[in-house]
Amino acid sequence: MSTILKNRITSIDFLRGTIMIIMALDHVRDYLYSGSFLYDPLDLTKTSGILFFTRWITHFCAPIFMLLAGTSAYIIGQRKTKTELSIFLVKRGLWLVFLELIVVNLGWNFNITFPMFFFITIWALGISMLILAAIIHLPIKAILVVSILIIAGHNLLDGIHVEGNSLPAFGWSLLHDQRFFT
Repeated sequence: MSTILKNRITSIDFLRGTIMIIMALDHVRDYLYSGSFLYDPLDLTKTSGILFFTRWITHFCAPIFMLLAGTSAYIIGQRKTKTELSIFLVKRGLWLVFLELIVVNLGWNFNITFPMFFFITIWALGISMLILAAIIHLPIKAILVVSILIIAGHNLLDGIHVEGNSLPAFGWSLLHDQRFFT
């Protein structure tokens, strides 16, 4: 048995695999269920119990993917210097952004001209890794303050909207207030 396999944490691998299966369930529902684009499966006036559940359970996927990405970064950081970890996170983050913008968007649109781009979970993971690559160089107390501000202050920004199709509106949409742009 190789050294890599001996050092794996089975519970993390199990959680990662479980979440990937649940997310695959959601994507299969999107592509194979005839009513998936006609109404929201969380609309209790139109949905069935199993359809509601298969959509509801997937709300846990993105937060758990984020948690696991941070956990993995911490574990990798135990074996690397901060500079090595930062370089690793930048490379991984850029790769994930590329995959979201090209591969995933091609899968959603089935159109090589890319008539629209979706910035969804994989993109958010990639951008988060890029930000984490910088934040890990801060003192631990500063990281704690930033973390508390993000967690405790997130919903305080819900009332702020930037209207129009300007660059600031697009940036705010990417950061907090998801919407479509032309």
